This record gives sequence, C-alpha cells and structure tokens, in this order.
Amino acid sequence: VIEKKLQVLPHSNQILLLSIVSEILRLNEDPNVQGLALDLPESLYSSKVLNAVKPEKDVDGLSSVNLGRLVHGDVSDCLVPPTACAVMELLEDIGGKTVLLVGARGAQGAALQSVLQREGAAVLSCPWRAPQLQSELRHADVVVFGSTKPDDVPVSWIKPGATIISCARDLLSGKSYSLIFTNMVKNMERWIQSQQYRKWDLHCLKLQPLSPVPSDIEISRAQSPKAVDVLAKEIGLLTDEIEIYGQTKAKVRLSLLERLKDQPDGKYVLVAGITPTPLGEGKSTVTVGLVQALTAHLNINSFACLRQPSQGPTFGVKGGAAGGGYAQVIPMEEFNLHLTGDIHAITAANNLLAAAIDARILHENTQSDKSLYNRLVPVVNGMRGFSAIQLARLRRLGINKTDPETLTEEEISKFVRLDIDPSTITWQRVVDTNDRFLRKVTVGQAQFDIAVASEIMAILALTTSLQDMKERLGKMVVANDKKGEPVTAEDLGVTGALAVLMKDAIKPTLMQTLEGTPVFVHAGPFANIAHGNSSVLADKIALKLVGEKGFVVTEAGFGADIGMEKFFNIKCRASGLVPSVVVLVATVRALKMHGGGPNVTAGAPLKKEYTEENLQLVADGCCNLQKQIQITQLFGVPVVVALNVFKTDSPAEVDLVCKMAKESGAFDAVPCNHWSAGGRGAVKLAQAVEKAANQKNSFKYLYSLELPIVEKIRIIAQKVYGAQDIELSPTAQSQVDRYTQQGFGNLPICMAKTHLSLSHQPERKGVPTGFILPISDVRASIGAGFIYPLVGTMSTMPGLPTRPCFYDIDLDPITEQVKGLF
Repeated sequence: VIEKKLQVLPHSNQILLLSIVSEILRLNEDPNVQGLALDLPESLYSSKVLNAVKPEKDVDGLSSVNLGRLVHGDVSDCLVPPTACAVMELLEDIGGKTVLLVGARGAQGAALQSVLQREGAAVLSCPWRAPQLQSELRHADVVVFGSTKPDDVPVSWIKPGATIISCARDLLSGKSYSLIFTNMVKNMERWIQSQQYRKWDLHCLKLQPLSPVPSDIEISRAQSPKAVDVLAKEIGLLTDEIEIYGQTKAKVRLSLLERLKDQPDGKYVLVAGITPTPLGEGKSTVTVGLVQALTAHLNINSFACLRQPSQGPTFGVKGGAAGGGYAQVIPMEEFNLHLTGDIHAITAANNLLAAAIDARILHENTQSDKSLYNRLVPVVNGMRGFSAIQLARLRRLGINKTDPETLTEEEISKFVRLDIDPSTITWQRVVDTNDRFLRKVTVGQAQFDIAVASEIMAILALTTSLQDMKERLGKMVVANDKKGEPVTAEDLGVTGALAVLMKDAIKPTLMQTLEGTPVFVHAGPFANIAHGNSSVLADKIALKLVGEKGFVVTEAGFGADIGMEKFFNIKCRASGLVPSVVVLVATVRALKMHGGGPNVTAGAPLKKEYTEENLQLVADGCCNLQKQIQITQLFGVPVVVALNVFKTDSPAEVDLVCKMAKESGAFDAVPCNHWSAGGRGAVKLAQAVEKAANQKNSFKYLYSLELPIVEKIRIIAQKVYGAQDIELSPTAQSQVDRYTQQGFGNLPICMAKTHLSLSHQPERKGVPTGFILPISDVRASIGAGFIYPLVGTMSTMPGLPTRPCFYDIDLDPITEQVKGLF
C-alpha cells in the first residue's frame, strides 16, 4: 500500500483539479500501485476526478465503469464503495422498508441507492432544501444522511423509531476507511489472479479466400486487423506489459517472463526446409499457415515467431518475408518496412562501436599517456573519478585501485593504451541496404556489411535478458592488440551506450496473422554468417503465453543443413529449450531441380519441366528430401514433411513425394494448401504436428563443445553435409590456433556456407558426396557466442539486381497506402 499525499497550495479549484487528475494518471501507469483511494475535500469529488482512476485500480468504486457494473448487478466484477458497504453493515433486514437518502448526491448517492434496492428496500432520494423533505422524513423507516444535517432541520421531523445513519465524513470515517482497506485487499487478490496464466479468449478473423489468389498486398489490405491492444488482452498480456506502436504493433516487455515463470512451456516446433531453389520454398508461409490452422481451426493456442525482414532483400529481389497468399502476417507493409525500428537501433549501435574503434586509434596515436589519462579521467567540479566501466577495465588489468591519483605511470600506460593492431580489426560498419559499392569502401581498416550481418543482431537473437545482452555486447571482440590479445567493446568503454541504444530493440514485437492469431516478430540475423533464427526471447515469452497444451512455431533460415543445424547446436544451447517437432518444408519444384531439372533463376519464367507432370524428376530429386530427413534424425526429433503445393503440381507428384518421405523415416508427410486457403488448408499438417509432438523425443546435440574447433567443423561437414573431409587454408588454421589460445575453443560452430547446395558449390544439387569442404577462413563472434568458419567466399553485403523490387514500390500521396510490395 502506497500512501500518497498531495501538497495543495492556494490555487483556484480548476488548477487544483488539474493537479489531482495529473497525479492520478501518473499513478495509473505505475506498475507498483495496484489500487487508488481518494481522500479529498467534498467539493473536489467531481466525475472528472473519479473517472481519472483506472477501473482496475478504483478502490473507492466510484468511477462510472465500477458504478455501471454495480447498477447492472455485476457485483463480482466491481468493488462496492466503502461508504455503501458501511451503511449495509450497520443496517439489519431492510426488505420492504422505506429508505430515504438525504443530501446523498452524485456517485456516492447512486451507489447507496443501488445496494439498498438490491436488498429489497424502497429507496427515495431528497435534497436538504427540498420542500417535501419534512413529509418524506415522516414516512421513512430508515434515513441515511449523505452529508451533515443543517441546524435548521429539526429532529422532530423524523418518524419516531426510524433508524438514522449519517455518512458525514467525521462520523463514518473509521468504518469506511477500514472497508477501503478491505477493498484494497480484494483488488490485490484480483491483481494476483490476473498475474496467473489464463486460457486465451481469442476471437479469430474470418477469411474468404478468392480464386485466383490476389497479390499478397491486396489480401493483406482486404483484411481488417484487430487493434493490437485487443489482441494482447485476448492472449493474456497485461496493460503494463505492452508498448503500443500505432494500431497494429506493440512491443512486449520482458517482465512477463518473471510473472509467468512457474507456467509450464508449450510445445516447441521448428519449421526448416530442403535445399531450396533461389525462389525459396515457403517456410514462412508454412509457419503462418500452421499457426492459423492450430489456433483458428483446431482451437489450440499457438504463436508464430518470425524474423524481422531486412530492407535490403525487400527492395532488392526477394520482396517481403511476411509469408504469402492467405497465410501471412498483417499489415504486411508494416511488417516489411521498418517495423518498430530494431534494425535501425542495431545499425546505430554497430556504427557507434566502429566510430569508437577509429577514434581510439587516432587519439592513442596523437597523444601521450598523460594526455590520454587526463582526457579519459577528467577533473569534473574539482574531482577526478573513474566511471563504472573504467573500474571494470582496471580490475581486468589486475589493478585494484579506485582513486585515479594513485596509479603509477606503468599502470596509467596499461590503462589508457589498447594498442589496437589496425590489420586485425574485424568490426565492420553496416547499413540496411543492398549496396555492393560499399563492399570496397574502407573507413579506417573496416568496410561495410548489411545491418543484419552485424554481430549485434546475432546477440539480439540469442540473448535471454537485458543483463545477458549487456554482457554479450561487452564481450564482442573487435580486433587484437599488438601482443595478439583480444580487444573488446568493454575495453573501449562503449558497452553501456550500446545497451542504451538496444534497450527497446530487445523487446519482441507483437503482430497478427490474417486470421487474427498472434505473431512475434523479432531479430533477423543473416543466415550465412550467423544462425539465421528469430529470437530466443520471443520463443520463451510465446511458450509461456500458449500454455502447456499450446504450440510455438518458429522458423530456421535456409535449408535444414544450415538453419536447422544452427538452431539446434547454437540457439537451443543458448536458450535451454528442447524442440518437440521439426516441420520440413518441400516443394515439387525444388525436388525436380534436385532431380536434374534446368536451372531456376529469380525473375525468369520457369521451364516446362516445372509446370508439367514429371514423376521421374520428382523421384530422382527426393534424394535431397531424404537426406534432410536423415539430418533431422541425427538430433533425435520427430519430423513431419509439409509439401507446399503449387497449382501446377499434379496429384500423382504430390502422392509420390508424401509416400517417399514416409518411407524415408518422416513421422508423416502432408500436402498443404494454406497459400490459397489460409489455415483451413493446413489443418491436416496441424493435426500431424500435434500427434508428432506427443511422440518420444530423444533430442541431442550433434557435438560436444569440449571438442577442438577443427573436430567440431569436421563433424558438421561429414555428418550433415556429407563431405568426405575438410581442408583448412593456412589463414583458417592460424585463426583456429589463435582462438584456441585466447580461450574461445569451447564455443559452438556457425558454418558460413551457401544455402543452395549441401556442398560448398551452389551448382551441385541433390546429395553431393565425396567432396572436400574447403575452409577459407575462421572468424569469431564472441559476444554472440560462436565461431564461424567461412566455406569459400561469403558476401556479407548483397547487391541490387538489374531490376530491383523498388521499381514496383510506390506510395499513394492521398491515401498514404503503400503499393507494389510482395
């Protein structure tokens, strides 16, 4: 209980009212305050003041919402005002008696009248100065004074034997105050109840699919999404757990994890895929279709967790990443453009660190130890002191001093000089645009990457709390010093500033599917050099919200050999979460390509082999599907194949794929039509996933972290890709030796390899064998917590095609509607 007293200065009543309302509104938003009781002069009990209090915090029970519930008989859903409770406790059986309320006005009078009538009394109300007052008093069995009786109203007017109760504050205050605390306790009990997990009361949106299927943006715009605060309430989020961005997006605060820490997790489903064509095979669409089927059609709580798309591919060649057809996240233009600014926050944090590196090298090259020390630890208001991050650096250096005046010259030199070796700088500047010319623009010793390739993005995806994120940001290695020791963001003193820039980005963004089911959009690490999965935090929060019988469906980047392997060996290690089922997405189109079909090129029409029935090509290409099923089985998780059906696929081709998938060890294989039919087209997939989730799960990691770096790389290459062996370049071997010597050898491996083949050669389709996997370089993301070997060359800054998607993207200046996104 917090007692808050306002200091009232001699102002006009209007200014005083504004001051009171302002303080009430502030306390409404204070999560530490669960109830508000007002103790004001009678003249200030206006409807404006009473209704400023949130209904859920209204201990006095006098707001219009509470009174409305009381009048309508919803007693269990409201708090009875303490004065009304006190009157009822003082009265015995009043059924059939006449009760006169005198001078009981406004909300208090309405509350008294309501509770008295509910007990069977005939209730009349009369002001003190009414002409009929004397007559009414002579006939009343009970008289309740709502305010102090004027001296000119004689007691002789009152009917002999009548019961008289005065609600004047000085007479009833003790009783009503004790009841205020009774109400406060009731309110606290309600609040505690609200903190517990509640079954969803989700109102799904209806779909009316059209044929032929319109464009993604037309479908998105034809559906009216629910307001995000309504969706949040439906799935059990509390008002103070969301931060609303516009009408359809909201950040979700991490405090929810503490509130629901004892709530059992739901089932954890990963959507992966076979080796794709350059067009992609629809993992995001399957993810969205599956949760629409589970929630809107099978009435099972489910959440989709997706990555935030980069603007580079959106404006480049791939278009958006919201799913497609009647299985997508809406509004799709908001999903694909900026969202809540997380990628911009990463860009700002990344480039601040890059600037800090260059600035530190400049200042160390141009200043003496003494000058550096005087600027790094300046005298402010006559005092010199270390900041918290500087004290931490001193401790790492073995200098256990806190007074800047006591350091020796040698200690000052150790403290101020990072001695960064410019040739070892690994930290790049980033921008969220496909700009191939920035690949060769050099600032200091670093070049440019696309923003989603930043290690800060990988950290955002793997972190488990704000504290964990701060620690990971501080551990990021940006270069080596001239003695070969790692230099970190913590050494540069920038960790706190990076955390400040990322404080909002760490919160997942809540959106919805076309059928009004919930989606978390959070993080989007590059799937080449990072693990390519959405965030651990989004998954953890979603698993609590869906409840024990619910499902959280998340997606891995690229094929199962890359995205899924990294999900299990990196993301699951970071989160401690155990997957229940893998959904492996396949298409007839991709299988025909693996069976020897002609090249598939983005932007070019498909050859006839892909649009006409060809069972032999399909059968030959199923080798890739079989291999990806085997990879899944390495981890001991049941696999369900989702065949994403296109209109050109023949029934015989579909049946052949499902048959071969089940013969290869899949728990089930199901054709899906969610793109054209929404969740209804994925109901069979949802049923198969639900059954598979109840199977025995013997999940295990592929390798032990204690193995040497090279051995972990070899296990992935041989067991997952099917390579005969690996071959490290001298540069790669040198880096392995360096990381091992620096103490980073026990980190998991994040392979940077083409997604277009199981091998390192994109043109080799199907299931290549007998190849030697070349490791050209080995790098480390120490903050994110993995070593990433480069297989061949790996671009971290895509370029724009001849005809980028932006040719079709436009804005209507009158309606402000976005056009041309797909």
